[in-house]
Amino acid sequence: MIKSKRVQKILDRYRITDGKGFRLADQDPSDTAGLDLDKDAAKSLLQDGIALLKQAQDMLYAQDRWAVLCLFQAMDAAGKDGAIKHVFSGVNPQGVKVDSFKAPSATERDHDFLWRHILAMPRRGEIGIHNRSWYEEVLVARVHPEILAGQDLPPSCAARRSGTSGCRTSPISRAIWPVRAWWC
Repeated sequence: MIKSKRVQKILDRYRITDGKGFRLADQDPSDTAGLDLDKDAAKSLLQDGIALLKQAQDMLYAQDRWAVLCLFQAMDAAGKDGAIKHVFSGVNPQGVKVDSFKAPSATERDHDFLWRHILAMPRRGEIGIHNRSWYEEVLVARVHPEILAGQDLPPSCAARRSGTSGCRTSPISRAIWPVRAWWC
């Protein structure tokens, strides 16, 4: 599908096929992939990427077998919204769903931390964009234990979520003990 060797070379540079040994801290945030582009050349390259993304979206929709989930995680005002706007500007909006995750509502706090993300998963043939990921939900609770206090978790599970000790929790449910059952 990708015809440009230049684009393929850039993509290969950032593709992680085996997570062993990969550390984000080892990556240079100012890396430009060796490109020395002026503003017009960068815009042209962006347009090429948008055209490739549109082509990929058409195939994704036609096959109706896979979905794509794009996670954007960064600090506030880091440019997530702008990146989403520019990168996905050429795709069919009917096949894209953007969900922004702010502070959890009372209903969301009554469920495990993945619940609202699971509800927002894209259907086959669609692209889902999560503006913020569940990574933040795990990290923030360790830094701000008062968040766990508002979730009415059993004390041992709250201790587990904050990293100190406690009960085993399912990756899908925060305070439900996993039980395995088989039906014949």
